[in-house]
Amino acid sequence: MTRAPRIGLTTYYKEAAWGVWRRPAAIVPAVYVEAVAAAGGTPLLLPPTGLDPGVLDVLDGLVLIGGADVDAAQYGQAPHPSTAPEPVRDAPELALARAALQARVPLLAICRGVQVLNVALGGTLHQHLPEQLGHTAYQPDPGVFGEVAFRTEPGSRIATVLGAEAASPCYHHQGVDRVADGLRVTARSADGVVQALEPETGGWALGVQFHPEENPADRRLFLALTAQARRRAETRTDHRTDPLSKENAHP
Repeated sequence: MTRAPRIGLTTYYKEAAWGVWRRPAAIVPAVYVEAVAAAGGTPLLLPPTGLDPGVLDVLDGLVLIGGADVDAAQYGQAPHPSTAPEPVRDAPELALARAALQARVPLLAICRGVQVLNVALGGTLHQHLPEQLGHTAYQPDPGVFGEVAFRTEPGSRIATVLGAEAASPCYHHQGVDRVADGLRVTARSADGVVQALEPETGGWALGVQFHPEENPADRRLFLALTAQARRRAETRTDHRTDPLSKENAHP
């Protein structure tokens, strides 16, 4: 193929500062962009406002990035006092997750992303894990990453990529509770927290509760995503099937 696979990244919608300006912006931490690029992909940022699942037609892969809590109303619960949603992201990302699975677009869902994936298919979340677990190891302090060790299920996608055991930076206070129909748990930490989910059928998709992008020494999950995205892109080597190709452009 003559181009790198195009990997979409969902984004925050937050107040940001640049130069003399401080205004609302669609942003993504650079570590995600760098991880995709280092794995050989072309990162494309997807703002929540105006985001339509039809964007998948021009993507070869998708990363649902971390961020604010999913609104508890999305899975039929009242919010916990600690729940801090960013509702503008919820509806478009839930729709995008469902569409990606249906279209078999390779998907890596990270932290909030795995929670979006679970809720999109009808699952629920623990809204405040410290109450469940009696510790704050997953979010030691504001802006401070923890580290989680976990075991993977034999034969799973995550086991194929990371092996039987692995560890990663983490930063979250919520987690998967009831697993949605069609998903299965493929990694847990010693305290029982779900660390990975995978669809039981369909294309390549993996949701992880931890933050692999924060470990630049280990790009294996991003390399796996990009490899799957490259296979999808290769089906477009006949440029007539690529919506962004020059041959397919309007005169």
